[in-house]
Amino acid sequence: MQSDYLFIIPARYASTRFPGKPLVDVGGKSMIRRVYEQVSEKTQDVFVATDDSRIFEAVNKFNGRAVMTSPDHKTGTERCAEALKLIEKNTGKKFKIIINVQGDEPFLQPEQLDTLKLCFNDPGTQIATLIKPINDPETIFDENKTKVIINNSKEAIYFSRTPLPFVKGYLPGEWGSRHMFYLHIGLYAYKRNILLSIAELEPTPLEKAESLEQLRWIENGYRIKTEFTQYDSYGIDTPGDLDRIKKMGLI
Repeated sequence: MQSDYLFIIPARYASTRFPGKPLVDVGGKSMIRRVYEQVSEKTQDVFVATDDSRIFEAVNKFNGRAVMTSPDHKTGTERCAEALKLIEKNTGKKFKIIINVQGDEPFLQPEQLDTLKLCFNDPGTQIATLIKPINDPETIFDENKTKVIINNSKEAIYFSRTPLPFVKGYLPGEWGSRHMFYLHIGLYAYKRNILLSIAELEPTPLEKAESLEQLRWIENGYRIKTEFTQYDSYGIDTPGDLDRIKKMGLI
């Protein structure tokens, strides 16, 4: 049996900046449950991929589905690739497109998943992700916010933590009014064979410099299609991020 889309939520317990992050309480529910429920509004083919029994048991407790993967994976992409193989073996299904949903995005909008799917209307799409125009200078210069530049085919040319491009002849505070900068929203979708291929790649120089895995794919010649979203990203990477979201009134 073949299905079009499989949604995988990689989740590990041992985060260096926020240990136990998937199980933290976000407005009365664990973060991983919030992400799972948002995705479940669009599909039943959704699984959490984890390496920790506490997360696995928490997902089962709210009647979600999870698979246990190796603790040795260095990236969410590697975890997704192993999870794909396990899920296909356990369900007897084969999936065409795999969507990697970040487990620290409890305010993901289900409509963003539909937007990501649009990228595969082009049969040449290998990998897809979302971007959003940046409207405030602070985000442009925030190294924790990844910027992306694209070509006329809406394919990503480069991702960076620094402002890209450099706007010559203007003060940094004027850059946002002189050029459109784009924020990367960290959702990814891959054709099945592409996911299995990129999961085998070794880290590359640009990836090591920026600490951005998607540069590994670009350096190896893979193309990343982008599509615009109107929704902001409210990822929770640190306890401070959780405090900020509470102050914003999101929970």
